[in-house]
Amino acid sequence: MLFKSTSNRIKGTLVFFLVITAIASFIYTQYLIEKIREKERSSIELWARAMEYNSKSHYQETRQELDTVMQEITTQGGIGEMVKSRWLQALQQAKSDLSNASLDFVASELIIKNRFDIPSVIVNEEREILHYRNTGNRPMNDGIITEFASLNTPIRIELGAGDMIQQQYVYYGDSGIIRTLRYFPYIQFGFLALFLGMGYLSLSSIKRTEQSNLWVGMAREAAHQLGTPLSSLYGWMALLKEQNDNQETLYIANEISNDLQRMQVVAERFNKIGSIPELKPRKVGPIIRHVMDYLERRIPQIGKQVKLSVNIESEKRIPINKELFAWAIENLLKNSLDAIDPKNGDGRVHIHTYEQNNHYVIDISDTGKGIEKKFRSEIFNPGYSTKNRGWGLGLSLSRRIVEDYHKGRIFVHKSNPGKGTTFRLMFPVSAEEISGTENEERGIPQEA
Repeated sequence: MLFKSTSNRIKGTLVFFLVITAIASFIYTQYLIEKIREKERSSIELWARAMEYNSKSHYQETRQELDTVMQEITTQGGIGEMVKSRWLQALQQAKSDLSNASLDFVASELIIKNRFDIPSVIVNEEREILHYRNTGNRPMNDGIITEFASLNTPIRIELGAGDMIQQQYVYYGDSGIIRTLRYFPYIQFGFLALFLGMGYLSLSSIKRTEQSNLWVGMAREAAHQLGTPLSSLYGWMALLKEQNDNQETLYIANEISNDLQRMQVVAERFNKIGSIPELKPRKVGPIIRHVMDYLERRIPQIGKQVKLSVNIESEKRIPINKELFAWAIENLLKNSLDAIDPKNGDGRVHIHTYEQNNHYVIDISDTGKGIEKKFRSEIFNPGYSTKNRGWGLGLSLSRRIVEDYHKGRIFVHKSNPGKGTTFRLMFPVSAEEISGTENEERGIPQEA
């Protein structure tokens, strides 16, 4: 039956943590952006008011008094020209200082030095751009005004005085720091996802290694434990055959001997788990037929009427380990037999082998209950099983044999609930295997 593994819970926890962190980072970044925007608006307003202030005349009455005094000095007699010139120069300087002293800081610190790097434009009531700054090489047209208006509310200013007052508007965009902050949550999310992903992969790798070591240890221990009773049973069977001439007893003894040989093969398979198997170019047809013959004789014992068939189109040799390859085929055939309903009078399992795109392909099809799409990604996981009995290791073991030991691929090619399933195995065919097949065709002997 399906179960939720610890790895799925860990994965869910990591994803939840990643999402919460991303949301928190996004909210806090938006808070910072709003605070910076408030500061920048204050800066733009200060600059706008400075321009507005700079366009108007101040202390008009005092300057008029100075003009009157200068006029009187100019027309006053009895004063030497040198003294008169010195007095007029001092009054002119006072008038100049009176006009500009209040604007020195605003003009030099805000306008001339241009301390703020916020892109901005000043337009008149007809939306004609009169002044701009910090806009780079962008074209000065209505597009930039529309863009700035969508980002920030424009600031209205009045220039001139009296009948000469003009309405103008300051439109401004976001500074470089705000534009950078906009991407910060996504960058942070990316780095965090990368970090969590690497952590999860590391944990998964450690877990897979531990599971693999445990599996290898159990498999080899099982092979070792089987060795002693198998040797003993072989001896007892030889003695039984020597001391009995009853045909029925001898027939039963031969069948028991066949099963003992089968158990010996199983022990050898378990003993190969965890080691690097020796691969030799072989024909897969005879191996498949041998496995099918063995299972076909035992189908009546499981209470099912199933027809097994095979179509070997290609006799090309591929590098395989005979024992492990037969084990994978047997597991897949057993899986197909288990999927067939005993009430189904048309139970069939068919194996088809052929070549396709430099691959040797084996399709194993059945007329069983099929696999739903949502479960297809899980059926090769250790522990997956739809039966009340069993460890759920058959398909997982088959994938390990095909993909890890033979560098092939195994997957569900197609499946329809209630109609059946086709598993596909694909093994790469190299130039060496092609050469071996050509030698056989020329009569050069090859290993079977």
